[in-house]
Amino acid sequence: MSFVVRQIALKSSGEEIVRRSVVEAAELVIGRDASSGIHLPDLAVDPRHARIRAIDADTLLIESIGDQPFTVNGRSTSQTELEIDIGAELAFGGHRITLAREAESGLPAFTVRRVEAVSESAEAIDLGSAYTLQKLLPGKRLSAWGFAALMLIAFLAVPIWSWATYQPLALHKDARRPAGLHGDTAWSSGTLSTAHKNLGGDCQACHVQAFVAVRDNACMTCHKTDAHQHIADGGRLLKARGEPTGFAGFQRAVASAFNKPAGRCVDCHTEHEGAGAMPATRQQFCTDCHDGMKSRLSDTKIADAADFGTAHPQFRPMLVTGMQGDKPLLQRAVWSGNLRENTGLKFTHGQHLSKTNGVAQMVRRRAGEFAAGDALGCKDCHQTDSGGARYKPVEMEKACQSCHALTFDEIGGTFRTLRHGEPEQVVADLRAAFRGGTPPRPASLSGMARRIPGNAAMQATATDYARAVHFYPMQADQAVAQVFSKGGMCYDCHNVGRNGGAGTAGFTVQKVAQNGRYYNKGWFDHKDHRKSDCATCHVKAATSNDADAVLIPGLEGPGGCRSCHVGEGGAKLASATVKEPVASGCAMCHEYHMDSGEPWKPADKRKKPALLTATWGAGLHKPRHPATQR
Repeated sequence: MSFVVRQIALKSSGEEIVRRSVVEAAELVIGRDASSGIHLPDLAVDPRHARIRAIDADTLLIESIGDQPFTVNGRSTSQTELEIDIGAELAFGGHRITLAREAESGLPAFTVRRVEAVSESAEAIDLGSAYTLQKLLPGKRLSAWGFAALMLIAFLAVPIWSWATYQPLALHKDARRPAGLHGDTAWSSGTLSTAHKNLGGDCQACHVQAFVAVRDNACMTCHKTDAHQHIADGGRLLKARGEPTGFAGFQRAVASAFNKPAGRCVDCHTEHEGAGAMPATRQQFCTDCHDGMKSRLSDTKIADAADFGTAHPQFRPMLVTGMQGDKPLLQRAVWSGNLRENTGLKFTHGQHLSKTNGVAQMVRRRAGEFAAGDALGCKDCHQTDSGGARYKPVEMEKACQSCHALTFDEIGGTFRTLRHGEPEQVVADLRAAFRGGTPPRPASLSGMARRIPGNAAMQATATDYARAVHFYPMQADQAVAQVFSKGGMCYDCHNVGRNGGAGTAGFTVQKVAQNGRYYNKGWFDHKDHRKSDCATCHVKAATSNDADAVLIPGLEGPGGCRSCHVGEGGAKLASATVKEPVASGCAMCHEYHMDSGEPWKPADKRKKPALLTATWGAGLHKPRHPATQR
């Protein structure tokens, strides 16, 4: 059976709104329940008050579901028949329902209209407000104005008064607020970071003037020595960033209108983000300028850079090209697999890391003295500093001397050695040793050559020298010449030339420059890579027989950084070539403040070893080249 239900509501102007619906059901339920076919939100009506069903095509039967009666044509009843063509008027609480046959469809139509309530119990009261204290509260307008006034007092007037009463005290040295509640703390957006927690009671240390944004000079009051300006001034930085468009331009205009200029320290170093270290700068703060910067700054020498995994320029390591006195000559070059540098050494990694040559056999004969039992390894010579981030310069006495002895004499069981790193003393010691003594044995001059590694070789070397000719100056000069010539102790490891002074018998030894940091514009921490084998990155070390070859990895290729580091967006996370991808934002390797410490550590906690150390024979007895700031 189909029933037409027409609900009539009145607008404030008195105009009627008619909502028609058709109910397809065997019976039509009338009640307060929202699922009823005729829904009457009236407390005087039961949830399921009555039901209507068809007897035939012209007659309907209406009856109460419970004990509550209803009214039909002014008479109270619990059950009656209704003639559709004749019609009827039903009353349920404050609602009147008129029955008639709809002309268009021929279906029985029930028109529902709310009328004035005859009593409080019969009034149509909304269930959501029937049991509230709404009538006891002030009106909405008064409540709104009162709440607004309360907010202004609590979060504007009281904080201003609290700030104004403290401001005169803040002028005194080491002023601190007493413990207690201070109104202007309501303006704080969060807890200070660990680095600034000691300023918790002194808001004016950063917020110098009321209603004025934090300025850079407030930051520099404390950070005079550990914070450095970027390589460009503020105006150039803004030009590199470009003019913002759309909503970003609107934000810039609003910030400028409220005296918050762009390019301040706090644009990147956000505070009140909660206890702990200040969060690392997101990549966006870097790429806002560096992504497409050449199109905005045509004269810049800096290459465009965006996400490390997809748009980063090739590395440019700092290489040693020679020595100028005691200082290394440095030059940056674009990375390639054929880079070379002049360190002053003739050391080759392939020769020392071989597992089949004489060096490997020596390691096997001297069991327990080296990290591995079959050949030399990286750890036998290279040791990290106390922080684990970098490797200390290799020292002859710690890494080389156990194999390459400089013994030249034995006196009463004590071995005398040449002074490494001091050519003048080498010449003086040899000449002194050849003054008078044993009868000459010219064949023993072979003792000036480099010896087979090991303690037995050291003793053999001392014996040879003890038998050597001791007539000065002929035999002494011959011994000096052999030490500094091919096959000699100094020549086979160092670059030796002529035209030296009298103190070195005319020979010159190039001072050694060990490159402790190739990538001075970025930070690399060996400690974070300690689970990886050295050969994972330095893939050519085991086979390199070029003493000047630079064996550091580049961006791509075997051992390249992109083999693991996929950028902040993880563009290569799904790539089969990246087995253990590492998300890598700009701040992982770069820092805004250009010094040689780790970007994520406070300045007073950073360790700053020299980037390049000039050594003499790796003995580290002479002054070192100072650290080169980035």
